Amino acid sequence: MNIVVIDDDKLVALSLKTILESTGKVTVAAMGSDGSEASDLYRTHKPDVMLMDIRMEGMTGLEAGELILKEFPEARILYLTTFSDDEYIVKALSMGAKGYILKQDFDGIVPALEAVMGGQSVFGDKIINKLPELMKPKGSFDFAAHGISDKEREIMELVAKGLSNKEISAELFLGEGTVRNYISNLLDKLALRDRTQLAVYYYTEVRNN
Repeated sequence: MNIVVIDDDKLVALSLKTILESTGKVTVAAMGSDGSEASDLYRTHKPDVMLMDIRMEGMTGLEAGELILKEFPEARILYLTTFSDDEYIVKALSMGAKGYILKQDFDGIVPALEAVMGGQSVFGDKIINKLPELMKPKGSFDFAAHGISDKEREIMELVAKGLSNKEISAELFLGEGTVRNYISNLLDKLALRDRTQLAVYYYTEVRNN
């Protein structure tokens, strides 16, 4: 099984390479240290599985995963992270990642890789315990009840995708000042503090409905 490892801690990446290859079941074709390298390495090596961290400097693993899956829908991405944040789990699931396991579950990494190769989705025990609550149906989100217009809904989605005000401005042919006003209005209507909370709200309350 050929894999690519993406982790901003080079010592962790080297340790993973050494330990995984010692099993005789895994070959680490390449290693990267941030999300921006992930797409190029995937395109170059076409690994059976990409084993990727989430929180990294610059582009995150989730952002990189979205780019890879957009270009290669068949890509198998397994997230290996120390963070079990609800919004990360929901976003990983919604984008089509094949698994989400914690670094603390080190003994389970090779079985997880094998399961993903076999067409399964894999989640560590702590993640599995969260899934019923995170993914249970909640009914359609009522934008009208929150006073959210169609344009505000579009902007909320683009914020959740990580676009800057400048990028949203270009996407929707609006001035940057207008975009800022829309986001400010959304924050007021939903009683949120900043655009990060708005993105989390989108994935946990809107996209998950």
